[in-house]
Amino acid sequence: MRQIPVDTSAAMVMIAQPPQPKIKDRKTGEIAVDLETGAQLATVDVVFLMAGVAEVLSVAVPQPGLTGEFAMGTPVAITGLIARPWESEFNGQRRHGISFRAAAITSLAPASAPVQA
Repeated sequence: MRQIPVDTSAAMVMIAQPPQPKIKDRKTGEIAVDLETGAQLATVDVVFLMAGVAEVLSVAVPQPGLTGEFAMGTPVAITGLIARPWESEFNGQRRHGISFRAAAITSLAPASAPVQA
């Protein structure tokens, strides 16, 4: 399968929706796993802003690759982002698109200070 590396160095990226488990099978609720490591996958929706254009991307990430807090609007860094074109046929309908996968997503927000009593 083709993999296209995505350069995020000139982009501003922030959380649109916090991480959710990536569902492999909607009927059974089975969570998708990384084929190499066996780690559960999560889907994170991010706003990708570059050259005056904003796009919302759904990015699959292994759970261990998620670091920090992910509230809506939190700036993040994405490590190892790749795009994968896909195509399938279901009930005689051809569908196609691009899926996104990253090795890690790291929050750039400062860590929350502990509450003082």
